[in-house]
Amino acid sequence: MRTDLDAGLWLRRFHPSQEATARLVCFPHAGGSAAFYFPLSAFLHPQVEVVAVQYPGRQERHSEAPAPDIETLAEAVAAVLAPSWDTPTAFFGHSMGALVAYETARLLRAGSGTAPTEFFASGRRAPSALRDERLHLAADRDLLAELVRQGGTPQAVLDDPELVELILPALRADYRAVETYRHRPGAPLDTPVTVLVGTDDPKVTPAEAHAWQDHTTGPTEVLTFSGGHFFVLEHRDRIGALVRDRLTQRS
Repeated sequence: MRTDLDAGLWLRRFHPSQEATARLVCFPHAGGSAAFYFPLSAFLHPQVEVVAVQYPGRQERHSEAPAPDIETLAEAVAAVLAPSWDTPTAFFGHSMGALVAYETARLLRAGSGTAPTEFFASGRRAPSALRDERLHLAADRDLLAELVRQGGTPQAVLDDPELVELILPALRADYRAVETYRHRPGAPLDTPVTVLVGTDDPKVTPAEAHAWQDHTTGPTEVLTFSGGHFFVLEHRDRIGALVRDRLTQRS
């Protein structure tokens, strides 16, 4: 596992808290950034301190090459989290972020024996639920059309040609990482897993959501919310309250 990585590049603390009794590490979706979790951080402050992961290739890291695969991202995040594992820590990942969080948790457990106290998998089927998806090979217009279908991206971004040009490389790389990911057999987590899914999300079927139970020896719960792939935006306060209650009750 690499240890020559700068945590300041990878982690964002929007609302540091001396009062926090728990920490939540948040992993963004494909094409997303740490800023996606700013509202959740504000909601959970000060009881829970949110640490949002910033992938290379976006925002202030736009000049860096995006990671080529999920495993590379997980290795980097695990390397910067391991030295500062000094408080009860949970993981929250939306879409691609759930895969990165899962692989990060596996690396941490194998390397240092640490594990998240809670694992929230949002808008993502279980790691072993394979689909044949090849959108990363599509034309730019088709990638952007997919963003429109999913929602979650401000229209102002999609209407700005310069911003579109800026986000496309990272977006395509993220889709490549997700679509070429293949789950490798290994020891399951022992962390409680809460799966959050949208009723109209084409990315996750009920069976694919429940398949997360195959990846942990801890309890698994599937919670359904109205909405599509970015149902988390419509239910931000409800999900925030759920996360806060789970973390503060167990910490």
